[in-house]
Amino acid sequence: MSGNWFKTTLLMAAIVALFGVIGAMIGGKGGMLIALLFGGAMNVWAYWNSDKMVLRMYNAQQVDASTAPELYNMVAELAQRAGLPMPRVYVIHEDQPNAFATGRNPENAAVAATTGIMRLLDYRELRGVMAHELAHVKHRDTLISTISATMAGAISALANFAVFFGGRDEAGHPVNPIAGILVAILAPLAASLIQMAISRAREFEADRGGAEISGDPLALANALYKIERYAQGLPMYAAEAHPETAQMMIINPLSGGGVSGLFRTHPHTEERIARLQAIAAGHG
Repeated sequence: MSGNWFKTTLLMAAIVALFGVIGAMIGGKGGMLIALLFGGAMNVWAYWNSDKMVLRMYNAQQVDASTAPELYNMVAELAQRAGLPMPRVYVIHEDQPNAFATGRNPENAAVAATTGIMRLLDYRELRGVMAHELAHVKHRDTLISTISATMAGAISALANFAVFFGGRDEAGHPVNPIAGILVAILAPLAASLIQMAISRAREFEADRGGAEISGDPLALANALYKIERYAQGLPMYAAEAHPETAQMMIINPLSGGGVSGLFRTHPHTEERIARLQAIAAGHG
């Protein structure tokens, strides 16, 4: 837990610094100060509200034991096995098979699954996926993923502001428009690199933790294989509209076109499957 708090603090500091760099490029020292204050305020807001915002982005609908009994009872059983409080459970009406967890701590956690993943996977495989998501909750890295998604989106918006509205230095001279374009291109890429610095290792750990919670590593391995094959042909429209949230999903939901395809938010699925098979072999 202390390691993840260190990562979270480092992430927040890096993103606030990035806000300051962007502010300096579009408004000199005054712009840097305003951007730093804005970045700090955004960090505080993201800590308390980023999970709600992400769930709204995906139009996630909360369910319970009466509206989605199989999914809800599955999560309840796994949460008990993991020693976790019961999280809120959501369904996302998207055909692409995917799932994610969010929330600043286990007491305020939520897990979400798409209707596509519930149709594609059998009970055992879906149970493996939800165990993976609960491992994210148990490791407390849902805070990292939701804050980084929120802040990356804010950085992209600030960079676009720099292009369309420009800025002025301390002497009142307009900022070079080429600098504004570079900010718009490089700032979101820098935010993505910050996200990816911690994203891939987190997925491996959640796979391992999910295998422990479910007691069935091969169920998650089978699920990852099926999701990877099926998801490639199905766009996830909410994720395409908010690509900064892609690293929250169990499998990268983006189509891979454009700049987003240059950066991997997840480890290669083949390697994840191989590691889970090795865990299963080790368990005999």
